[in-house]
Amino acid sequence: MVWKKLGSGNFSSCPNGSLEWIWDVFGECAQDGWDEASVGLGLISILCFAASTFPQYIKACKTGNMDQALSLWFLLGWIGGDSCNLIGSFLADQLPLQTYTAVYYVLADLLMLSLYFHYKFKKRSSLLSTPINSLLLFILAMVCTTPLLRSAGPVTAPSEVFRGRTLLSVEPGSKPFTRQEIIGFVIGSVSSVLYLLSRLPQIRTNFLRKSTQGVSYSLFALVMLGNTLYGLSVLLKNPEVGQSEGSYLLHHLPWLVGSLGVLLLDSIISIQFLVYRNTATSAERQPLLHS
Repeated sequence: MVWKKLGSGNFSSCPNGSLEWIWDVFGECAQDGWDEASVGLGLISILCFAASTFPQYIKACKTGNMDQALSLWFLLGWIGGDSCNLIGSFLADQLPLQTYTAVYYVLADLLMLSLYFHYKFKKRSSLLSTPINSLLLFILAMVCTTPLLRSAGPVTAPSEVFRGRTLLSVEPGSKPFTRQEIIGFVIGSVSSVLYLLSRLPQIRTNFLRKSTQGVSYSLFALVMLGNTLYGLSVLLKNPEVGQSEGSYLLHHLPWLVGSLGVLLLDSIISIQFLVYRNTATSAERQPLLHS
């Protein structure tokens, strides 16, 4: 879904504009019902991604075995993908809403990573716990202060795109890629790869444990819904004037492939929840075993 900051202008600059609030909030010219549906689905996808981590927080507090249930590489891959989005939002000088959303995702990931290490070292003394907690606090402080240090200079119509969990893309068009577009394209591609790779360790962890106990299915269900809605929002969006549908899809191909790939891997995790559901049910009836 393309949300471009069009610089100075007003709603009259949008030919056949249907909803003025979309222009005012996102700088996006919604020319018909398809564009409006694209914006709406994109907004819902963001809400799904934003809410996806809360069920896991609750599950972690109930079971207390988050360090056994979730793969550390899964969490690191996820935070790596969101960090790429955050970095790219500054490099591409994206809309404030995009930047704030990227910051929120990183903060949510850091909280989940903190919970992981909390339960990892809760019942064991480790010399690593103090430096790890210090490192997490340092990263948290950097994420919170970075937006405050951002320069507030004038913006001259950069190419910007909003895509649910992965916020980076490029401005569609038949013209060659600009340097800024290439940077966004590369960072967005790296982000998609990290999201994809993060699922493999979690699938392996579930397989080795023969259980999904301690993992909230709502975490993956909401992410799957978010990726589905994002894909639909991209497909419903009208290409730019003078741009073919093939060119439009080509510019969004890395993010579509990333979303569909994550959707496929999350479907495998969903199957694991079905296969291991009896194991998880019986384990929840017994006291947790702590190594």
